Amino acid sequence: MVKETGYYDLLGVSPGASAEHIKKAYRKLALKYHPDKNPNEGDKFKLISQAYEVLSDQKKRDIYDHGGEQAIKEGGLGGGGFSSPMDIFNMFFGGGSPMQSERRGKNVVHQLSVTLEEMYNGSTRKLGLQKNVICEKCEGYGGKKGALEKCSNCKGRGVQIQVQQIGPGMIQQIQSMCHDCQGQGERFNSKDRCKNCNGHKVERKKKVLEVHIEKGQPI
Repeated sequence: MVKETGYYDLLGVSPGASAEHIKKAYRKLALKYHPDKNPNEGDKFKLISQAYEVLSDQKKRDIYDHGGEQAIKEGGLGGGGFSSPMDIFNMFFGGGSPMQSERRGKNVVHQLSVTLEEMYNGSTRKLGLQKNVICEKCEGYGGKKGALEKCSNCKGRGVQIQVQQIGPGMIQQIQSMCHDCQGQGERFNSKDRCKNCNGHKVERKKKVLEVHIEKGQPI
């Protein structure tokens, strides 16, 4: 019997929901409450990401079902700490592992060359920046809804396993992320893939910022 249902309630699924059902529920909510779409729903986005982090991991889910959120905190799973919500989102949508993804909120520095006259008199310059945002055409799904197929390269496992012989009677297994499906275990064929983002779920957007150079700033 499940002790708590809070995480299930956050994702809008029942305690008996399958892993696929939980995955689909998180996908829908993550896109709805992503800070790029709803800047005021940061707390909601964080909560559903925490719920998915636990319920998508069978070991953590079993601990939660038997002992609730307190058992997760006391279960030696990172001291009860959770991954960054953006890390979870990036992993789910093919953005790489937490070690590869950049945490939201980190300052990004861009160099802008100015003349001595602009420094002395003050000026306004325009700076063009590009960033990845959720694809508007497919809403971050990557292609035609319901057309996802099991990846034929990794047989739906999301990883590839290579076996190498390293000596007489000795073999070594090397496991790596499947590049065809980016570790998702499923992908779209070419005709169902979103033409706008080419199935990457995100698109590059350019934004022009006005940079004000204050008069008399030291070099």
